[in-house]
Amino acid sequence: MFKQFGAPELLIIAALILLLFGAKRLPDAARGLGRSLRIFKAETKGLTDSDAKADAAPAAPEQLPAADAAPATPPTDSVPSERTES
Repeated sequence: MFKQFGAPELLIIAALILLLFGAKRLPDAARGLGRSLRIFKAETKGLTDSDAKADAAPAAPEQLPAADAAPATPPTDSVPSERTES
């Protein structure tokens, strides 16, 4: 039913793309498409790498804070230094 694209079909598609984008904008469009594909590949590789690391690392048990633990020390208030104008 569907045949593979031959040379005449590819030339027609290339001509249509050239008419749509124009000769001046075509390099910018190709550059943007290349950047997008590079980012997409990096993100999908990052997802598969993080999945592999998550599968390899053992799950750490959750630790709840002890009820009799000492409360954390409150933060000290910093007093702004006074500036003298000369």
